[in-house]
Amino acid sequence: MCILTILCYNKLVKLRERADNSWSQIDVQLQKRFDLVPNLVETVKGYAKHEKTVLTEVTQARASVGSAKTQEEVMEANNQLTGALSRLLVVVERYPELKANENFLSLQGELKNIESAIAYSRQFYNDSCMLYNQKIKLFPCVIIAKIFKFKEKPYFDAVEETKIAPKVSFD
Repeated sequence: MCILTILCYNKLVKLRERADNSWSQIDVQLQKRFDLVPNLVETVKGYAKHEKTVLTEVTQARASVGSAKTQEEVMEANNQLTGALSRLLVVVERYPELKANENFLSLQGELKNIESAIAYSRQFYNDSCMLYNQKIKLFPCVIIAKIFKFKEKPYFDAVEETKIAPKVSFD
């Protein structure tokens, strides 16, 4: 019984640390995006003076990311920022001269790379959480998990808004 307890406990610790580490990897990518957003907004601002609402949304979403404290708040704030950035990129489609701007193209490419890294990191984090969450629910580790207060990890879900492809219109 003692050996089984030790094995279960050690496995739970390893899986929890893996999930925590994968969250840290997401955090690194989110910070890169957070740092990139002001440059992107300033570049767009020069061309899209009439799009104040979208620019304000992006700025506010970025501010909510900066003030988020818990893991769940960080997830929610970043989902809001993802939605705001999607709307910003739709606005950009209306400004051909902006789309040709070298600075904007560079920022857009960097944002695309960061978004890809975030997507991969989210997937790895969710996979890590799934393994950990399964383990704390399966017998006999469920007993050890309850004794040592191992808590379930939240998944990083996409918001409904980001599941819908943005519409581009040239009216």
